[in-house]
Amino acid sequence: MKITLQIKCPTCLSNNIKRNGIKVDGKQNHQCKDCKRQFIGDHALSYQGCNSGITGKILHLMVRGNGVRDIAEVERISIGKVLRTLSESIYQIQPKQSNYECLEVDELWTFVGNKKNKQWLIYAYHRESGEIVAYVWGKRDLATVQRLKARLKKLGVQYARIASDPWDSFITAFQCCKQVIGKFFTVGIEGNNCRIRHRIRRGFRRSCNFSKKLENHFKAFDLTFFYLNNGFV
Repeated sequence: MKITLQIKCPTCLSNNIKRNGIKVDGKQNHQCKDCKRQFIGDHALSYQGCNSGITGKILHLMVRGNGVRDIAEVERISIGKVLRTLSESIYQIQPKQSNYECLEVDELWTFVGNKKNKQWLIYAYHRESGEIVAYVWGKRDLATVQRLKARLKKLGVQYARIASDPWDSFITAFQCCKQVIGKFFTVGIEGNNCRIRHRIRRGFRRSCNFSKKLENHFKAFDLTFFYLNNGFV
């Protein structure tokens, strides 16, 4: 039986590969003829943190409710590799439509470091498509809600009406458009809050899981919202 391994460059994904000597540990070295990158094939790696597919695995595990240490243990990689992958990730959601019949808005409480350092997520949600349209971080006040409204305007999003709970800040910020107030009209976004808390380890209730760095906290939510909106999870 003959086994054939297809080797691609981990940088440019080119198949134009040549052998380039033997490493001191006896492993075959390869070089990409296109970008000149030298590397060892995934099948011969001792440390899985160098595997060409590990970044995708780490990100996917993160949006399935796994913590940093869980991922490091399961994939047999360092905690630093997991954190570095998160910190280097750049994801931004973009609205899939320019006009929405109704957007639901709500707030979600999280914290970084300790429960005194509250980080409020205030966002707009479209129930029919399950899309998180826009979101902002800040205090639980009128100024943060107004930033959400400004964010929607900047993205070119128009809406016929806004659904929210009876919080004064929502009513005041969106008083120029038609509003429907009450829990009956925010069933969709309340359910999405539950989905978020099941997808992001940092959002779990009654657990010891939380972010130590504000940047990593925001990036974890950026990643998850991008994956949710695009159907990756």
